[in-house]
Amino acid sequence: MALVRYKPWQELNALERHINRLLGDTRVPFAQFDRDFIKVPAAELHETDDALHLLLELPGIDAKDLDIQVTQDAVHISGERKSETKTENNGTTRSEFYYGKFQRVIPLSARIQNTNVTADYKDGILNLTLPKSEQEKNKVVKVNLEQPTA
Repeated sequence: MALVRYKPWQELNALERHINRLLGDTRVPFAQFDRDFIKVPAAELHETDDALHLLLELPGIDAKDLDIQVTQDAVHISGERKSETKTENNGTTRSEFYYGKFQRVIPLSARIQNTNVTADYKDGILNLTLPKSEQEKNKVVKVNLEQPTA
């Protein structure tokens, strides 16, 4: 039987990650214990008859620092928020902003035409319009109802 070293902070970090997943990814770093967290952008996905509309919250990130790749069933987004903190006269700067790289993969509920995607990036909000493929637009699902036997 192997001995395993007990790491109480690792269990606390795992619990924090689990709670954050339940409550969403809008979190402030737990500075004393978890300096290596990864913040992913908040997303909102809604569907119309013709398209899927994906909004991503990316404040403080330049469009040139984003990489967006769209497949027929997922959107892959990665980027980097660069720090521009300047300290003068040996002063101390405290920041709760997250700087660094991120990546997120968002699975889509319908197949799309990834060659016809349009994007708009304004005021830190990325708006992707993902047109559905013709097969998805014309998809009809037959529902069978069983009659109760009396």
